[in-house]
Amino acid sequence: MTRDIARRALIASALLAAGAALAQTPSSRPIKLVVPFGAGTTTDIVGRTLADALGRQLGQAVIVENKPGAGGAIGSEQVAKSGTDGQTLLMGTVGTHAINPSLYKRLSYSPLRDFAPLGFVGATPTLLVVPTASPWKTVADLRQAGDAAVNFASAGNGTSGHLAGELLNVRLGKKFVHVPYRDGAQAMTELVAGNVQFMFYHPAAVLPQVRAGRLRALGVSSAKRSAAAPDVPTLIEQGVPDFDLVAWFMLYAPATMPADQRDRLREATRQVLAQPEVREKLSQQGIEPSDLSGAALDAFARNEIAKWGEAVQRSGAQID
Repeated sequence: MTRDIARRALIASALLAAGAALAQTPSSRPIKLVVPFGAGTTTDIVGRTLADALGRQLGQAVIVENKPGAGGAIGSEQVAKSGTDGQTLLMGTVGTHAINPSLYKRLSYSPLRDFAPLGFVGATPTLLVVPTASPWKTVADLRQAGDAAVNFASAGNGTSGHLAGELLNVRLGKKFVHVPYRDGAQAMTELVAGNVQFMFYHPAAVLPQVRAGRLRALGVSSAKRSAAAPDVPTLIEQGVPDFDLVAWFMLYAPATMPADQRDRLREATRQVLAQPEVREKLSQQGIEPSDLSGAALDAFARNEIAKWGEAVQRSGAQID
């Protein structure tokens, strides 16, 4: 009898262990999607849209974790060093993977070596916005402003908004002063309060403030108008030459992720980004979807690093 009880206990223990192991397989554990910027930012909005759709596609939870700081470098480093668990992804951006390599003297990760792209989510221009109390109605008005009286905000040193402001300085021959904030949400709060005079930021974040009458959009940073704000003219239309900057978003896995899991997630991402409802949600946020993949994606990544590296050099921005 005693031996029978012992045998049953061993069997039960083995079954429990097997069940625990099954419960912890990669296909059943939650996936963590690191958003390297604060809640409410454009990257956060895009990341949560993708996490929701990807979770449904995979049949498992995709949990967003905001890890802001250092222009997205802190969250990006976390994912780059997450090992081979296959459960940690990054909502990468033009900042984390094209601007930071030139901006930071000692960047803790390599965008090309430490990450594997899963899917190109889309691109968006930035809008040049001012408080509604501002006397400026057009970029021509801003051109007439005295340098000393004008500060422009950004979500941090070296972000696309910062570099857009510096490029505007170059194109207009001005010396508007850059004021970096912790993130885009804080910068917008200060702009609405009138503590800074303008900023470049993504339509997804600023359009609600424009519609609420707190901000006014003067121009679009891309060569063509934004579908999210078709009534707002481009800077080029307003006489600012050769001004064409867009931000973009890419879903990444760490390069150390096992190939089978990476391929599974890449295919799921491809299917999600092809869904009309997902494309519509992104479009409503000013994100224009793209079908970039494979070798074209690798070439795009390298070209962007080169292009934004030149912009960083022009701006003189550098972070230790």
